[in-house]
Amino acid sequence: MLLKSLEFKHGNGEKVKIIQIPVLEEDSTFRFMISLRFEVFLNKIYHEPEPKHVYSFKDYLKRVLKWKDYEAIFKEDALKHNA
Repeated sequence: MLLKSLEFKHGNGEKVKIIQIPVLEEDSTFRFMISLRFEVFLNKIYHEPEPKHVYSFKDYLKRVLKWKDYEAIFKEDALKHNA
């Protein structure tokens, strides 16, 4: 799983960094849902009067998604035969 981060300046001039943003394939069934959740997450951060310096999008998704969907997005392929 490829993860990205985003850094921007808040309305009050402070730098805010969002880490652990998943990058999904074009044909992924979760792509639209993730982009919509990311937009809601950004709006929530931008309207906070005193934002934190670092946010984790992965932790946010863990709180708002059904566990089945969260696991499907962030599934890690287990190594075969301990290789």
